[in-house]
Amino acid sequence: MSTSDRDPEAPIAAGYAAALGELEDILARLERSDVDVDVLATQVQRAAELITFCRDRIGNARLQIEQVVARLDE
Repeated sequence: MSTSDRDPEAPIAAGYAAALGELEDILARLERSDVDVDVLATQVQRAAELITFCRDRIGNARLQIEQVVARLDE
């Protein structure tokens, strides 16, 4: 199933790499000149959800790394 066929309400992929891959697919489609206007808003909304998910994952990873480093300094 292609990303464009996915349900816009579908949960985010299981991990950062999968979410980033889906986001890259959406961005590639949006860069084409033949973007279907009927799905444009749905694709932009999905991209926003994926960006939020990826930012959260990066933030969580940063926090975990800071905690590990802090324990090493003790």
